[in-house]
This record gives sequence, structure tokens and C-alpha cells, in this order.
Amino acid sequence: MKMLIGGKWVDRENKIEVRNPYDNSLVDTVPAASSQDMKDAITSAVEGFRETKKLSTLERINILAKTARLMEQRLEDFAKTLSSEGSKTIREARFEVGRATTTITVASEEARRINGETLPFDSRDGSINRRGYYYRFPIGVIGAITPFNDPLNLVAHKLGPALASGNSVVLKPATVTPLVALKLGELFLEAGLPPKGLNIVTGYGNEIGDALVTDDRVRMITFTGGPEAGLEIVKKAGLKKIGMELGSNSAVIVMADADLNRAVPSCVDGAFGCAGQNCIGVQRLFVHTRVYDEFQEKFVAKTKTLVVGPQHDEKTEMGPMISESEAKRIESWVQEAVSQGGKILTGGIREGSVYQPTILADVPLSAKVVAEEVFAPVVVLFKFDDLSQVIETINGSKYGLHAGIFTQNINNAFQAIEGIDVGGIMVNDTSDYRIDQMPFGGVKLSGLGREGLRYAIYEMTEPKVVCFNL
Repeated sequence: MKMLIGGKWVDRENKIEVRNPYDNSLVDTVPAASSQDMKDAITSAVEGFRETKKLSTLERINILAKTARLMEQRLEDFAKTLSSEGSKTIREARFEVGRATTTITVASEEARRINGETLPFDSRDGSINRRGYYYRFPIGVIGAITPFNDPLNLVAHKLGPALASGNSVVLKPATVTPLVALKLGELFLEAGLPPKGLNIVTGYGNEIGDALVTDDRVRMITFTGGPEAGLEIVKKAGLKKIGMELGSNSAVIVMADADLNRAVPSCVDGAFGCAGQNCIGVQRLFVHTRVYDEFQEKFVAKTKTLVVGPQHDEKTEMGPMISESEAKRIESWVQEAVSQGGKILTGGIREGSVYQPTILADVPLSAKVVAEEVFAPVVVLFKFDDLSQVIETINGSKYGLHAGIFTQNINNAFQAIEGIDVGGIMVNDTSDYRIDQMPFGGVKLSGLGREGLRYAIYEMTEPKVVCFNL
């Protein structure tokens, strides 16, 4: 496939091979862009903004709504591409395409609700004859950088609010999963978006990342990825808006009164869906002493039933990790945990890029599989007696994105809600639950700002005050 710069599909002699992570087969190639390509894309976006900012609200609504309809019509094609270039099973891929369709649809609806309000200028002495209001206006070029794990829906979360509010965009999709992003770009153009309003540049971050992040013509960087890359962006970006979702090591609490028939399958899904490569996936599981043995037995048994295999097989429930190098990384992390006293209850086996669903116990809090974001199909079990102590342990993390608690006691629920330092807490669900309309983000090293259509639009616009002296 070709990249999109200046309203044209552009190729380059240097290519990046996009390979299926399960068997390393070639899916397609994309251009390996240069820093000059990125500069050209930003120039195009500056020109495109002159058009996108003039689009009426109705025009923006219609473009987004048509894009969503087109994607819905081509769901299977998008799902096959997504599951070929990434880790998701075909069923997970279909679900993501459906979510992305909803994300773009809600963005079109939120375009109607970019509101201002009247201001009481006449409330101050000497301003009796003044009347006014403010409205929100688009800020300009949005630089969007997206990861591999949700290569379509997270792109939709950048493009949807940016275009709904009249901005233009330069998108750098993940190097290993650029294809569905390019397909989405095709749909936006087909739906009538001004051609220079969206530029999609494929390439390596070390070649084109700085050119995007440091350019003063880019008025906001919206980034989803790891905290190390996020910190580098903050250092280099200069005076521009920044929105970041940087991941976590999410914790879930299972109280003694929890409904285990609900908690066990939910925790299995939350830990091993998308091969564990999920920023809000279940990583740390704190189970009350009274139900620990029963929970562990059922949790391990349910995990062992998961069908692991190639993404396109309809029976597959968990696919490969994004690369063999990532599978080797988590293999070394698990070996480290075992060397520190941890026990493998199931899994701990790697075959190429496939890492079997793995449950650990008796792991020290300092081990990487606990303290860092595993981003892999690995979960660690802990036994506890006191909820207050568990909350303190959870808060000892440098992350704070999502958490969950299973309980039938409203007091337990509110103790967790008010005590755990995270951006979202799910009661009788795992940390893995999210709808795309909600404000999504975290505290500490989990990020800056909030995604979710209405909340991202707020970040991507500024208020302009208007005052009449009558």
C-alpha cells in the first residue's frame, strides 16, 4: 500500500515489510518515509486546515457518518487485514472494526455538541453595556501517533474528534500495523474529506518521529504508547498541546463475597484477550484469602481451555504476540520472576511469537511482571486479607490507568472507588472494560489528558471570547 501525503497516494523505493506475526508471512509493504516526507505532510496539513476549519458542522457530520457507514459495509475486509498484520484473532478483529465504526459515528454526533455559552460581562461595574459569549474553535494541525495493539480503533479515536472539530491531521500509525489505518484514510477521502485534511505517513519512528513532534506548525500531539516514548515526546515537543495514554499494570480485586462465576471468566478474558497486549488488561489479581484456592483452581482451569493458534482460524481464542522479540522479552521476565521465587501455575511456554497464557503466583512486588507493564498474556495472583492494605499496594505502582473490583458489598466498592488512584474503576468488571464515549485516561505514568470523543474534542479546540460594547 502507499502512504497519503498532500491528497495523493505516495510510494517510495525504500519499503517496510508488514508481516503476519504468527508465521512471519508477508502481508504487504508500505513506504519507509523520510523526515522530508513528514515535513511535506505537515505542510499539506497546514494547507488542509484552511479547508477543514471552514467546513460547516453539517459537512463534518456527514463526512464522519459516511466514513462509518463505509467501514460497516467493509467490515470483513477490514477485519481480515487487521488480523493479518496484528495479533488479534479474526473474532477480536471483527469486534474492533465494530468499535471503530461506533467511534467514528459518535464523533459525528459530538460534532453537533461543540458548544460555547454566554458570559455575563454586565456583572462587573463599568461593563453594564457589554454582552458576549465564547465558542470553541479548532486549533490546527494535530499530530497523531498510534500503537499496534488496536491499530484501527485507536486511530479512529485520534481522527474522529480531530476532524469532528475542524482540525487537520498528520497520522503516523504503528510501523508493524499500518495497513488498516491506510484503509481508513481511503474511506475518509471517499466520504468527502478535503484531501489535504488527512495525511498518513508510514515509517520508522526514529526516522520521522522527531520531524512530527518538534515541528511548531503542529499544534497538538496525541500519542498512545509506552511511557519511555511519551517522556521523550514531552521533552522534544515544545509549546504545544499534548495528550497521552501510556499504559499500566492494571489491578483487579476479588473480594470474599464476589460472584466467582462472573469473576473467573471475566478475569480470563481481561488477562488474555488480544494476547494480553492491552493497556487496561488484567495484570495484577488480588484475591481474598477465603476464596483464593477456589478462584485459583477455576481460573487456571478456565485458562487452560483457551485455544491458541493462528489469527484467521475461527476457533482461535488467543493469537500470537506482535513479534518474536516481544515474546522473548516476556519469556525473560517470567524467568526472572521464577528465579525470585515465583511459581508458574500454567503456561510459561514460548513457541516463536506465541507465548502461552501464563499465570504466576508467589512473585515479589519488585519483579518486572508486577512493577512494569507486561503487555503480554501473563497475570500474577496475590492473596490478601485486608482491603485497605491491597489499595495501598495497588497505589504503590507508578501507573494508574484502570482497576476493577468484584464484590457484593457497596462499602467495599466505594472504599476501592475512593481509595485507588486510577482514571477509571470498574465494579464487578475487570480493568479491561471500556466504552468509547467515556473519558479515558490515567494518572501518574499512565498519561496526560483524556480520550473519549467529547473529551478529546475539548482538548483539540480552544475557546474564543467575543464581547460587544453596546
